[in-house]
Amino acid sequence: MCTQKPPHDYSQQLYDKYRESFEDYITSTVLPSLREKHDEFMLKELVKRWGNHKVMVRWLSRFFYYLDRYFIARRSLPPLNEVGLTCFRELVYQELKVKVRDAVISLIDQEREGEQIDRALLKNILDIFVEIGMGQMDYYENDFEAALLKDSAAYYSRKASSWILDDSCPDYMLKAEECLKREKDRVAHYLHSSSESKLLEKVQHELLSVYASQLLEKEHSGCHALLRDDKVGDLSRMFRLFSKIPKGLDPVANIFKQHVTAEGTALVKQAEEAASSKKGDKKDVVGLQEQVFVRKVIELHDKYVAYVNDCFQNHTLFHKALKEAFEVFCNKGVGGSSSAELLATFCDNILKKGGSEKLSDEAIEETLEKVVKLLAYISDKDLFAEFYRKKLARRLLFDKSANDDHERSILTKLKQQCGGQFTSKMEGMVTDLTLAKENQTSFEEYLSNNTNANPGIDLTVTVLTTGFWPSYKSFDLNLPAEMVKCVEVFREFYQTKTKHRKLTWIYSLGTCNIIGKFEPKTMELIVTTYQASALLLFNSSDRLSYSEIMTQLNLTDDDVVRLLHSLSCAKYKILNKEPNTKTIAPTDHFEFNSKFTDKMRRIKIPLPPVDEKKKVIEDVDKDRRYAIDASIVRIMKSRKVLGHQQLVMECVEQLGRMFKPDFKAIKKRIEDLITRDYLERDKDNPNLFRYLA
Repeated sequence: MCTQKPPHDYSQQLYDKYRESFEDYITSTVLPSLREKHDEFMLKELVKRWGNHKVMVRWLSRFFYYLDRYFIARRSLPPLNEVGLTCFRELVYQELKVKVRDAVISLIDQEREGEQIDRALLKNILDIFVEIGMGQMDYYENDFEAALLKDSAAYYSRKASSWILDDSCPDYMLKAEECLKREKDRVAHYLHSSSESKLLEKVQHELLSVYASQLLEKEHSGCHALLRDDKVGDLSRMFRLFSKIPKGLDPVANIFKQHVTAEGTALVKQAEEAASSKKGDKKDVVGLQEQVFVRKVIELHDKYVAYVNDCFQNHTLFHKALKEAFEVFCNKGVGGSSSAELLATFCDNILKKGGSEKLSDEAIEETLEKVVKLLAYISDKDLFAEFYRKKLARRLLFDKSANDDHERSILTKLKQQCGGQFTSKMEGMVTDLTLAKENQTSFEEYLSNNTNANPGIDLTVTVLTTGFWPSYKSFDLNLPAEMVKCVEVFREFYQTKTKHRKLTWIYSLGTCNIIGKFEPKTMELIVTTYQASALLLFNSSDRLSYSEIMTQLNLTDDDVVRLLHSLSCAKYKILNKEPNTKTIAPTDHFEFNSKFTDKMRRIKIPLPPVDEKKKVIEDVDKDRRYAIDASIVRIMKSRKVLGHQQLVMECVEQLGRMFKPDFKAIKKRIEDLITRDYLERDKDNPNLFRYLA
């Protein structure tokens, strides 16, 4: 019928007949059977009819395959398969789609309310929406999905508005998480996979975005309460849920930051109160309070770092919140001491012999690691370095350091955290001591080889490199004759080793063991070089006045007062003083107390150290001035011309790793550099600077 010449070519008629046979069948049989059924029965009938229709299309299109190959191809008409499906779409689908959609959505809502439904039936119906599009998703999206999304939003909006009133935050989040899980499950079972993200987004919006702030700020169960009561599971759930909504984590991180700041500030306040109530008592107790404070800050940090890692999945927002919170209260001082000093003292206590902390080696390592982490939050790192160096010097020089390995280990940690410049001097100090010990050994060998070099007393000398150590005042103390000899001997020995180094003797750091012959018994006294020099004066005079002692020793007033106080007014009264008062006056007289005794054979007579805090702060200020100068010159050298505001900002940026420079200080340094001709002001614009090469 198709291969003859016209008018005997019946291709067109066959093509039309093909369509009509579908239309007749649908109108006579399919539509009436669908129209008489409703709801689920109608859906089942539709699935059956669609299945039949596909069989019919498959067979008929094969019978008339010849049309497809030639007639349709030549005239570019729709192929037979498409014609068959289009008939169903136009006659059945278009008439029933709204009823079908509503029936499906009502079944889904029943399922949401916990009823069992025929999921396979829904899957088959939704496949019709997809297949009807013949490769396009438009029918599924417009005729079904849009309505589903609208209905889901309304459904969850109703739910959420009642839950938010009745439930606590954790209960609400549990429900929300469960709903999201179920919707995901729904997609897997019968919705098209392309609906997943759209559906979940709608549900998240209604359950979370709309009520985010109400949820987080619920009085007794919101984010604050969860943090306060350490509800780790609920916080993890909060993170999981809120990370799904846009900007959802910002408020959570903010509350976390407020919470940590408040806890830290409370610790500072507690320590402040403890310190001020103890001010009347002994100095040691104040020190103890501060130890406890640093311990507590470390514990607080441990706790919240764990939160960031576990509950908040290491999210950068929370790392930032934690950092900012700690920076707030870690830079508040306690009891007149800055946090930089507190941390340095804390380390000192751990590292020195007989410190208040009794810890195993692993615990010490771990604690030091944590202290270095805390240091990251402190803006005055240079102040910490200076206090730390002072205390390190005392540990090393008075043999107070408990363990060399720990000393080196914390320096390594500090170096990683703050850079090599930060620790170079401290490393130099530790190395110096090792070299000094070797030096002492070779001095002893020198003495045993040169019999004529005899110091007369046992002498240990620690030779240090000036640049590494804190600066110490060196006075020309008039040494007792016994000591002059041994200093000479050591000087000769040192000349044999090196010609170019000058020795400066720092007697204020020396110690000396002397024998005191008292009437009750002879005793050994452990004293400083200063104290020894003062006591040895009494070998040649029975009674000396304050001014005589001062002249003979060649020391300043302050030093003499400290010295004589330690020997005549403190625990051990080696000297008797007239008049017998508790303070030293320039008119006092002193004599040897021959009646002195003590139950011990060997006693140490302490000389109270000078409080160095003021000096440390002054030194650091001086160093800062140099650092700011250097930074300004560096910046101007590369920029040549720069406005005031930018120069200050870049300077702060450069120096921020070590300390927070004060704007006033920077301004002052700029003025100073202008007077020293490093920079000049622009003639027309006083806020513009030029670098002078």
